[in-house]
Amino acid sequence: MSDLHQKSLRELAAGLAAGEFSSVELTEHFLQRIRTFDHDLNSLVTVCDKEALLQAGAADERIQKGEAGPLTGIPLVHKDIFCTKGVKTSCGSFMLDNFVSPYDATVVEKLAGAGMVMLGKANMDEFAMGSSNETSYYGPARNPWDTERVPGGSSGGSAAAVAARLAPAATGTDTGGSIRQPAAFCGITGLKPTYGRVSRWGMIAFASSLDQAGPMARSAEDCALLLSAMAGFDEKDSTSAERPVDDYLAALEQPLDGLKVGVVKEFFEEGLDSEMAASMEQAMAELKKLGAERVEVSLPHSKYSVAAYYVVAPAECSSNLARFDGVRFGHRCKDPKDLEDLYKRSRSEGFGAEVKRRIMIGTYALSAGYYDAYYLKAQQVRQVIADDFRKAFEQADLLLGPASPETAFRLGEKSSDPVSMYLSDIYTIAVNLAGLPALSMPAPRVGGLPAGLQLIGNYFDEARLLNVAHQLQRATDWHLQAPEGY
Repeated sequence: MSDLHQKSLRELAAGLAAGEFSSVELTEHFLQRIRTFDHDLNSLVTVCDKEALLQAGAADERIQKGEAGPLTGIPLVHKDIFCTKGVKTSCGSFMLDNFVSPYDATVVEKLAGAGMVMLGKANMDEFAMGSSNETSYYGPARNPWDTERVPGGSSGGSAAAVAARLAPAATGTDTGGSIRQPAAFCGITGLKPTYGRVSRWGMIAFASSLDQAGPMARSAEDCALLLSAMAGFDEKDSTSAERPVDDYLAALEQPLDGLKVGVVKEFFEEGLDSEMAASMEQAMAELKKLGAERVEVSLPHSKYSVAAYYVVAPAECSSNLARFDGVRFGHRCKDPKDLEDLYKRSRSEGFGAEVKRRIMIGTYALSAGYYDAYYLKAQQVRQVIADDFRKAFEQADLLLGPASPETAFRLGEKSSDPVSMYLSDIYTIAVNLAGLPALSMPAPRVGGLPAGLQLIGNYFDEARLLNVAHQLQRATDWHLQAPEGY
């Protein structure tokens, strides 16, 4: 059973059903891998040994009774932004270092209901603000392909854990690329669903009109299995889409004959590493072999997406993080002189530099005299960007480009230059502004490091994205390559 960590979710489910191993044995296998490898990676901030083995025991009972589903008994890790009953939910921040949630997020509840076993909580950028996992209060997670490099952010811990085979699957959240960019840097598959497809209830909010939960795993097929359990309407979430969930697994087998793939002109212009461009072209060539047709499309206003995002997201973060004031939960300063002192010191001690920066920018953008000039203008630009996508989808079934302009950068390389850090999400942010689904999957490696191919779909077209990625993964082995030593 020493190779259990190399198996896909479907293979693990088949092994559990056949009695080749139990969920308890499978869970212990992954817990042992975490004990062996995670001191170098720092991908998890909490490990739930006892809870995981209890859940695994319950899953084994379900399997024996014939009540198992396709995910029953399979372990995963949750990004530490999802509330988990009885287990610390820190959001990577000192502000919530002492917070134990009294309830489960809907995503956690749904995956637990499917019988999955929670191994622990994954490291992340503080309050999901960052592109490298370096803003975490618990220190950066590290990329298993090269531990001197970042795993991406903010879902960097989730991506690193899956890439290093410490967990077969993970949850992540994507506000401006935070599932797709870490998936690209770590050589795994990650899907950001359409805004509203997966419930945000119990997911600690950063920017409410942008945040979306999604699956992270080694393959599109594994992501399809996870999304089938995660997706669906939730009456507790006012932004949840009330529409039926597609059969993502059935859609995987559709051939790609006649599929129109729109190659985004602006994504291949100045700023893209030449080897990264060659990797994307190689992936497009494989799609053509599978029957897809190449179409050139343009997103002329995508160049404004970073500027618009860094007004909208900080404005919403400023509002959402106002609740962390030292009064009800989270960090409280010692011996406050009065209420104003309590607020000031609790927030200044609890939040890190990047979070403070975004709160200040957002508060400024929403202030009297600046709201129309900044926030309202950014929302107008957002609409123009969404219109660009609408026109592109009149020409193509899905769009193709890189998930990131470069491979994983070195730890500390961009820490002193926030703007350079923000620009690492230049190809992902427009998707969040428009609320579209998008997927990152491994493409041919660049300089020995993983590269991410991004596929962007029309609204609620996750089934097609997963189908195209699955067919491409059946024809190639890019997603099967693993970091050495894991």
